[in-house]
Amino acid sequence: MRKLFTFLTSAACLFAFLTLAPAAPGQTTDPAAKMQALSQQLKLTPQQKMQMLPILKEEGPKIEAIKNNPSLPPMQKMKQLRAIHNESAPQLQKILSPAQYQQLQAIRQQEIQQAIAKKRGGG
Repeated sequence: MRKLFTFLTSAACLFAFLTLAPAAPGQTTDPAAKMQALSQQLKLTPQQKMQMLPILKEEGPKIEAIKNNPSLPPMQKMKQLRAIHNESAPQLQKILSPAQYQQLQAIRQQEIQQAIAKKRGGG
């Protein structure tokens, strides 16, 4: 089990480094790259990373679909992104410390703002 954990962690870190090292968490929906960026910002433990990765993998396609839907007005996009974030909030609160969770909320709010700005032609 430990070898598998080490391998998966190494592979995720290497993949994230090779694909999107300088990106901020809100700029990618790839779970491994997003995990790496969040890990650095939130100072996650290896156990927290393992617990969060399945959540991010589940959220990723949903968030991507909303962000890339040009027919959604900004307010609707914001509501749908918040709904996805709220679905995973109870799980994330169990994994993260209160300070880490608060910081994650700020990162996610920034992600929503970027998605709305993109719709308006700001990015």
